[in-house]
Amino acid sequence: MTRPNLLYIFTDQQRADTLSCYGNHQIETPALNGLAEDSFVFENAYVSQPVCSPARATMLTGLWPHTAGVPSCNVPLAADKPTIAEMLPREYDTAFMGKWHLGDEIFPQHGFKTWVGTEDQYRRGYSKSERLAEVSDYHHFLVDKGHNPDTELLGQKVFSRHYAASLPEECTKAWYLGERASEYIREQGDEPFALCVSYLEPHPPHTGPLNDYFDPDSLPTGPAFMRQPPFDAPLLIRLMAAFYMQSENYGLDLRTETGWRALMARYWGNITLVDRSVGRILKALEESGKADDTIVVFTSDHGELMGDHGILGKTLMYEESIKVPMLLRAPMLDHPSRRISGRFSHIDLVPTLMDLLGLERPDRLQGRSRVPVLQGHDNLDNDDVFVEWSGEDGHARAGLGEAEPNQSMVHQYRTVVTADGWKLNLYGKGQGELYDLNDDPFELENLYHHDGQRARIGELRERIRAWQEETGDQP
Repeated sequence: MTRPNLLYIFTDQQRADTLSCYGNHQIETPALNGLAEDSFVFENAYVSQPVCSPARATMLTGLWPHTAGVPSCNVPLAADKPTIAEMLPREYDTAFMGKWHLGDEIFPQHGFKTWVGTEDQYRRGYSKSERLAEVSDYHHFLVDKGHNPDTELLGQKVFSRHYAASLPEECTKAWYLGERASEYIREQGDEPFALCVSYLEPHPPHTGPLNDYFDPDSLPTGPAFMRQPPFDAPLLIRLMAAFYMQSENYGLDLRTETGWRALMARYWGNITLVDRSVGRILKALEESGKADDTIVVFTSDHGELMGDHGILGKTLMYEESIKVPMLLRAPMLDHPSRRISGRFSHIDLVPTLMDLLGLERPDRLQGRSRVPVLQGHDNLDNDDVFVEWSGEDGHARAGLGEAEPNQSMVHQYRTVVTADGWKLNLYGKGQGELYDLNDDPFELENLYHHDGQRARIGELRERIRAWQEETGDQP
């Protein structure tokens, strides 16, 4: 019997409320809307860590960042930490296309036989200096289109992200990945395949060919938009909000609502750009006759605050940063697709996919299969989720010039979001945040210092410590 195929698509920095199935009926994402209609939609899906490399390590290995050995950005995934591609039987043809951010960016590795690189910005992380002479497939694509590299990095002329994002749609990374992934699917024979497509968008530089596609003044905002954290919020969060609310970023004045709205419109535009690319891939899958034999996953490595709480970016434990879209189409299951309530963690993604592919779950995986939930035999109603932060984001160390406040994120902290809707963020220096997501879904009131919550904080702290002991987390 031929095993199912796997099409695993993920974006970078896409918050959950950017799709119709999560309540956003204004953004234009017809391809993902169509996928959601045929998929299990996880209503509350959480990342393992709200920054790129650690989150991706979990999404590809089924290990927590601290176990995978990727505690922060720009840390390579070691050869002895297998990805899902290395867990598949030999008959699978495997491919990775797009942003890797786990070491040698543009070179085949970790069980992926076909490799299509798009990012030339992570050259500092290459394992061997001689590899610096090589550039990505996307670089060659742009050169063939008559474009000239605009910057130099470690002795090689490359295209900056801003240059690539300023090009017409048919020259963007999203378009390029859509074409390459579609070609790959059309070329597949009778053997099963596993294809990962990893988009940079809607990650910064927050510009693209659809910058003016949405009217900034018409975009919906919530009560946390441009609202600075209260006086009892941890100092780090107050400093970050103060920085961004008095800054100019990506050519926009974030001291004003006009600037924030213009930035949000660009962000939405890049999500629509990705949707068009995903639409071409799904069309190729349908035309290939393989759609009914293919598991399709769509998610993101982390979210984006985009002005909520007065902050831009990720790295914090607010819902906008740690909650992401999570769609899973599994045609081989008899149970009809539906919305899945409760809380789902990315740590369970690889075990769930292995189960759907009819493969044994390796003992080293730290999550568990949620196929019984998809089949209606179980639910997520009693599940807590955990999120970690390593104590640095890796950007300052790599010299990538990320925003100044990120360089101060030196203390480790851990988060639990409970099944009944309470969130505790426990910082290494004794600070903390406690939110009741039932009555305060936008996290506007920090209850950590309320006397009446001391018993609850103690209980949730013990849940975090038990999880740390179970997973070998020693911050």
